[in-house]
Amino acid sequence: MSWFNLLKANLRKEYLEMKRYLPNTIAMVLTFYILFIGMFFGIQIIGDPTTQDINIQFTIVNYIFWFFAMMTVNAIGWQITNEAMRGTLEQLSMSPMGIWKIMLMRLIASTVINFIMIIALLYLSMFTSGQWLNIDVGTILPILILTIISMFGLGFIIAGLSIILKQVQAFLQILQFILAGLTFVPLSVAPFLAFFPFVKGVDLVRAVMIEGVTFTQIPMVDFLILGFNAIFYFVIGLLFFFYCERFAMNKGLLAHY
Repeated sequence: MSWFNLLKANLRKEYLEMKRYLPNTIAMVLTFYILFIGMFFGIQIIGDPTTQDINIQFTIVNYIFWFFAMMTVNAIGWQITNEAMRGTLEQLSMSPMGIWKIMLMRLIASTVINFIMIIALLYLSMFTSGQWLNIDVGTILPILILTIISMFGLGFIIAGLSIILKQVQAFLQILQFILAGLTFVPLSVAPFLAFFPFVKGVDLVRAVMIEGVTFTQIPMVDFLILGFNAIFYFVIGLLFFFYCERFAMNKGLLAHY
């Protein structure tokens, strides 16, 4: 019950912050939509007409996942930084639930809220480009859940660094380009990226949405890799976060910014 109450409280917090700072939320969504418009017209102007449709579909899936990965991975780092600036980070550490549980629920809450924006951006992008992708919810959903778990692990690594360093804004900006590279580079070009966070999930979702691949057509080994990545990166991220939290407590860093 305490987990549910924590999730409900964080859902309400995320919703209220987005509502009260609505101009910032709208500007964020518009920024990524304008970015897609730029890529879309770029493909139309200089792209090969024979592969234009597939390139646009490829771009839609990749840019949507880039936005989603950036919001999910960076979210917890910004949360830690904001709590430190407000002077409330130490209070979170004294909560009976612990920082990691609070941050996990915030990650889930922000992911749910951001997912709504992602769906809106996806359909807006498809409407703008005239390219309608295959939205097979039954196939995409299990892939997406496992992919998000690996994103959470990466998010906890960023959170651990944020607890110790406090100011990580510049690093998060660099991370945006790293996430873009992981999202846009296909596995056919660099197969070794299959064992990087969320890359395999993006590749499978591309296959479903662009090529119309169904759940039964996906090899079991792909799901095993996806599941391994989810467990591995989540555990590694959580352990790294625990280490950084313990280090910050020993050095008295939680009470100072």
